[in-house]
Amino acid sequence: MKKEFPEVKVIGERAVLVEFEPEISEKLLEKILFYKKSIEEYYIKVNVEVINTYNSLLIYYISNIENIYNEVLAIEQLLSTPNITKKVNSILFHIPVCYDFEFGLDLEYLASQKECSVEEVIVLHTRPVYTVYFIGFLPGFLYLGGLDKKLHTSRKEQPRMKVEKGAVGIGENQTGIYPKSSPGGWQIIGNSPVDFFDRNIQPPCEIFAGDKVKFYSISRKRFDEIKDEINSGNFQIKKENYEG
Repeated sequence: MKKEFPEVKVIGERAVLVEFEPEISEKLLEKILFYKKSIEEYYIKVNVEVINTYNSLLIYYISNIENIYNEVLAIEQLLSTPNITKKVNSILFHIPVCYDFEFGLDLEYLASQKECSVEEVIVLHTRPVYTVYFIGFLPGFLYLGGLDKKLHTSRKEQPRMKVEKGAVGIGENQTGIYPKSSPGGWQIIGNSPVDFFDRNIQPPCEIFAGDKVKFYSISRKRFDEIKDEINSGNFQIKKENYEG
């Protein structure tokens, strides 16, 4: 018997999980973001947080749910609304990346695995317009879809105990940027001087699910210049409305 989606599940006393089709696609992302907005508007006077992944929504209640059955019924009713949303209104962010060997710890390894030059790896990585599917496992960590198939590669068998802040990596069919130093197992090919999460500003991360990212290559010298501009408050990420 074919499983019906979306499926609503109760997760403990403070959360409800909505699962969609087990796939990764921009069409599904549009649907998820449509229902995420509907749920957020429904709970506008209630303290909840709605978090999306590739194919799910987690509705987290700050306090215990008084009547879980009523909540499930309300959510199922919202999900029954036809998904008539138009394309997601997106912002395209142009992100600088330095692919210097000092930062690209796995750049030569990746080029060797793919039987191409380092320069070709950089071209293949900077060519696409990536889609932000969701944000996790660290605050401000962007899960980006749209990586060229030639660059798809497995995570490291032995993760590094410390990956530097700003490291740009590839893991399987995804690419992303570490917003802070942390352990990590992705193949590291460069570093971005940009800050992606700042708890002292609102919102702490200005990039959201549904937005777009395009990388551009910078020199080591320009990397240091941008770092100085960020520290002095004089750097602004180039961004524009995106119509795909």
